[in-house]
Amino acid sequence: MATKGTVNVQTENIFPLIKKFLYSDHEIFLRELVSNAVDATSKLKVLSAAGEAKGELGDLKVEVILDKEAGTLTVKDRGIGMTEEEIQKYINQIAFSGAEEFVNKYKGKEGAEQIIGHFGLGFYSAFMVAKQVQIRTLSFKEGSQAVQWESDGTPEFEITDIDKSDRGTEIILHLADDSLEFLEKSRVEGILNKYCKFLPVEIKFGTKTEWVDDANGEKDDKGNVKKVEVQIDNIINNPTPAWVKAPADLTDEDYKNFYRELYPMSFEAPLFHIHLNVDYPFNLTGILYFPKLKENIEVQKNKIQLYSNQVFITDSVGEIVPEFLTLLHGVLDSPDIPLNVSRSYLQADGNVKKISAHITKKVADKLAQMFKDDRKDFESKFEDLKVFIEYGMLTEDKFYEKGEKFTLLKNLEGNYLTIEEYIEKIKPLQTDKEGKTVVLYANNFDAQHQFVEAAKERGYDVVLFDSPLSPHFISKLESKLENVSFARVDSDTLDKLIKKDDEAPSLLSDKEKETLKPIFEEVINKDKFTVHFENMSEKEPPIVITQPEFIRRMMEQQKLGGGGGMFGAFPEMYTLAVNSNHPVVGSILKKQKDNKQKLAKQLCDLAMLSQGMLKGEELTKFINRSIELMK
Repeated sequence: MATKGTVNVQTENIFPLIKKFLYSDHEIFLRELVSNAVDATSKLKVLSAAGEAKGELGDLKVEVILDKEAGTLTVKDRGIGMTEEEIQKYINQIAFSGAEEFVNKYKGKEGAEQIIGHFGLGFYSAFMVAKQVQIRTLSFKEGSQAVQWESDGTPEFEITDIDKSDRGTEIILHLADDSLEFLEKSRVEGILNKYCKFLPVEIKFGTKTEWVDDANGEKDDKGNVKKVEVQIDNIINNPTPAWVKAPADLTDEDYKNFYRELYPMSFEAPLFHIHLNVDYPFNLTGILYFPKLKENIEVQKNKIQLYSNQVFITDSVGEIVPEFLTLLHGVLDSPDIPLNVSRSYLQADGNVKKISAHITKKVADKLAQMFKDDRKDFESKFEDLKVFIEYGMLTEDKFYEKGEKFTLLKNLEGNYLTIEEYIEKIKPLQTDKEGKTVVLYANNFDAQHQFVEAAKERGYDVVLFDSPLSPHFISKLESKLENVSFARVDSDTLDKLIKKDDEAPSLLSDKEKETLKPIFEEVINKDKFTVHFENMSEKEPPIVITQPEFIRRMMEQQKLGGGGGMFGAFPEMYTLAVNSNHPVVGSILKKQKDNKQKLAKQLCDLAMLSQGMLKGEELTKFINRSIELMK
């Protein structure tokens, strides 16, 4: 006997609207149908364990079947199935009314494409790709009659009794002409791999060939058991991924293997991992891996995969975890994250904020524990962790509070010290006359070698800040640390960087300086360089080119984005410090006019050469002039 009917909906042409607005990406339909099949299977297991479902469970695989000839794609399970009454309730009433509610509420609004099963719409996503849908189902309840529900994408449906001996449900999609791509094996396999890779029930998609030992033990010419070709089920998922297991049941090798499963194209092993397992006040499981970070931060992002009960949702987790945590890799799984609403709602959601804060705390605690347990090992990993830690301390105050204790600074000797240890170490020598401790730093010990050596001669230490975030991080440290300032070692002469009470006398008189200044100004680009005299030691070079800390830091921050943009583009400006105590500088006064300029130019070019600033025609002229002077 057939039952025909019409779903009572107010919205006209609801199916075209579902097709248009339900999801931005039509491939989602397969995730929804397979997830429903897995749910039906999981429910059967629960009912069986409770004694409410009788008989053997048998093979509980969910199967995805392609039939190119018939133009159908089928999702089949051996779960709880449905009776006719349940079809009437769950398919014709709840899901359809949910579809109407969705259309009325979200049509044309932000976040419509983000809806994921919120209104019981999972099944109706089938109509995005199918011109006709059949449900063939037999309930697990004893004495049930198998039935078929059928609709061609209009509000009309038909339910008929059918012969079906195996428990469970088959959803048969007769694909529409504009969706025939879903008859291609590779297309379907790609969707299953993306969304269903870790579903908790085995998903079969066709068969595959495997070579196994001959069952009869037949041997080949070399006396080895022959291998024979057999067809086995192609199971596309891992139902028990590492994150659903207890950490005590996993070895380091298990965690590494799972990383390779997540990122088969990654050739570098992660540094270490954090296993998350929270059930109060929210549910959250997952494994986060610390990769070896490269210079390009953006490349590292969007590697965390977000799941809800082992169903893949997205790998864009920026609204759920703080920005710096997006540099990590791995998996987060939480049914408590509302994935069916707009991003602005997500950012304000209380559970999301709690989850975000918890992950931040767990990550900070893990790093602090590693530092405490084995400092040497932590130091060996620090160069790979540095960008991540700096990013976290820049963007999250809670992380800064913890991070300050395990952030390390690397000095000239290659020793790693915490921020507190380093400040205490340099305080006696590198505190200026105003009581401020000055941290001298370089971003490249080789490139700033001349200045680093000069600092060493004074007994000063120099620390290395060479990450892409260093300009911002240094400013952050200055804002947090009392009576501490940071200066790049080549940003001024040492006497200016660390001002002491005693200033060296000058061998040149003020009048001699006035005579020399225009000579130097004539041989340099006055728009780029400012000349002034410094009473340095005669051991220091005759001319030192420096770039003021403020200008260089603003320029660096502009390149990275932020900090300095409000001032407009910074011009390239340098200070040309003439050493008034160097004998060569004084000797210029004794030369003829032409030779005065030639020697001044040579000294300026030498200073520029030491900074890698002499290039092109100017470098050629310098070389020729140097040869001429040697003659």
